Amino acid sequence: MSQKHSLFIVVFFVFQNFWGQQQQQEDFILSFGSCNKQTLENVLWKEIAKNKPAVWVWGGDVVYADTDDMAKLEKDYQQQWQQKDYKEFANSVTVLGTWDDHDYGLNDGGEEFSVKKESQQLFLDFIKVPKEDPRRKREGVYHSQVFTTPKGNVKVIVLDTRYFRTSLTKAVNSSKRYQPNSYGKGTVLGEKQWAWLQEELTNSKADFNLIISSVQLLSYHHGFESWGNFPHEVDKFKELIKNSNAKGIIVLSGDRHISEFSLTPIEGMSYPLVDFTSSGLTHVYSSYSGEYNPYRLGTVVSEISFGLLKFDFDQKKVRFQIRGKNNVLLQEYTQVYN
Repeated sequence: MSQKHSLFIVVFFVFQNFWGQQQQQEDFILSFGSCNKQTLENVLWKEIAKNKPAVWVWGGDVVYADTDDMAKLEKDYQQQWQQKDYKEFANSVTVLGTWDDHDYGLNDGGEEFSVKKESQQLFLDFIKVPKEDPRRKREGVYHSQVFTTPKGNVKVIVLDTRYFRTSLTKAVNSSKRYQPNSYGKGTVLGEKQWAWLQEELTNSKADFNLIISSVQLLSYHHGFESWGNFPHEVDKFKELIKNSNAKGIIVLSGDRHISEFSLTPIEGMSYPLVDFTSSGLTHVYSSYSGEYNPYRLGTVVSEISFGLLKFDFDQKKVRFQIRGKNNVLLQEYTQVYN
């Protein structure tokens, strides 16, 4: 990205934040976030509720358990439900979501986790998935749901980037944790989930299609977990969304203990792909001092925060907001989907 372009983006963000304080009528509001320690006071739920979202989407790391002891994992989930503000909030909105490694049970874990079937049932219990739901008998927590309003609808497609994910490649001669696999080696979603995602997008009639991934899709130079560790899967994802003809595709991600907007054009699509990362509901990468992300818009937010998406169906527009303590607007980006 050129310096001129970067300057324009910064000015644009400042302009938006200045004028964006006025009240705007929204057709549909969705909230999301990730990285939440059940052992810490959860201070953001009342702030999230002030925005009157219809939906909350967990982007992973609902609790920090890191265990193959299912009795401990169950207690950790129960401890989260004992957070009074969370209980009140979760009982007032629709709750969806996926897991990441710490609630899955194995740090940076994937398909090799020995008790993933048992862990899946406890996660589904936590988000109150009925016993007759297909997710109870299917491997993986992936799921979709359509939310309908008088003006339009939003489809939320929740991916599972843990259950089927194959091994990562440890970085060699580098301070980073991982490096990309050889092109074509391994998978993030697994064959069945890829087929399901294709069907969900190809058959979607929604005005907007949100795809929830617990790890970042676009940013990968940091060397931690991301889709970029499987570069062929990133290319496959881009081809899939382009060929699906689904409208208004947006990616929401977590994991990183920072929040940021990443964006890239995709040939054949009339709008850029946004990967909105919201990570750090209770704790963050407070020592963050910078990392390269060529897709970034604006700056990294390294304080506790949550994400909001505010939909305008008439103008085919979405306002993406990062908000923090006291519901303060920390950063905002608006995208039109023609």
